[in-house]
Amino acid sequence: MVKSLEIEPQQSSPQASRKLWMAAIKFPMYSVAIVPIATGTAVAYRNVGTINWGIFITFLVSAVLILVWENLCNDVFDAETGIDVNKAHSVVNLTGRKNLIFAIANLCLLFGISGVFAISWLQQDIVVISLIAICCLLGYMYQGPPFRLGYQGWGEFLCFFAFGPLGVSAAYYSQTKSWSVGSIAAAIIIGIITSLILFCSHFNQVDDDLAAGKRSPVIRLGTKLSAQLLPWICGMIYAVTIIAIAMSFFPIWTAIVLISLPIAWKLCTFIGENHERTELLLNCRFIAVALHFAVGSCLSISLIF
Repeated sequence: MVKSLEIEPQQSSPQASRKLWMAAIKFPMYSVAIVPIATGTAVAYRNVGTINWGIFITFLVSAVLILVWENLCNDVFDAETGIDVNKAHSVVNLTGRKNLIFAIANLCLLFGISGVFAISWLQQDIVVISLIAICCLLGYMYQGPPFRLGYQGWGEFLCFFAFGPLGVSAAYYSQTKSWSVGSIAAAIIIGIITSLILFCSHFNQVDDDLAAGKRSPVIRLGTKLSAQLLPWICGMIYAVTIIAIAMSFFPIWTAIVLISLPIAWKLCTFIGENHERTELLLNCRFIAVALHFAVGSCLSISLIF
């Protein structure tokens, strides 16, 4: 239940306000919703040779709307705990209208779920809507009361399953009404790299997380050990890709994923060298987003062509 208390909006110059709104909207982050749907559809095209464009576009729009719901709700729930008190680009802090933001978020969820329900109704099959309903439940459990599992350090695991095995598999099933090992391999890759974005976002907010009692993996492990884990996490993405190619789940062309290695190197070295300098790490999540987009795009393109 969201309290009725409203937040005093942040005051700033028009130019600074525009920058804060751009940071709050986080346009690049919506590739997180697009990539799983595109990847699952690409695997389906490789296996059956066709794409139902109506289902694909409906699913894509629905996924973006559901992610808008999750992002806005996270701002609302974080305002409840006070963890975002120093986050100037929080939508709640910018507007001071917590209840309005919560209402808009739920409206986005309603439209997003309606689109997915339309796909299931068209197919006369409840699998797709069931998978996405589970994704939404995991998304709520991440920050929503009484669960707030993200505060216990479970966010990355929830993110892996919601955007990987569940999200990619739902997109694949929406096109084929079946399952495949190739779609599971792709789902593991997308799940890992999506969780990597969340993992990297913790480095610049250690102090605020500690103050609010949030025990993210970076806090539990420490910034140094967390930074040392990054090359291993990135390595898992490429290892799964190579294994899937060797086992013919992916075509040889999927090796173009390796062109994203410089981005992975930049991410690992930048955080590794500056893991304790939180003021420099605000945008490191966007390097992870770039890696996510590059890997997802290369994977999808190779499967289609």
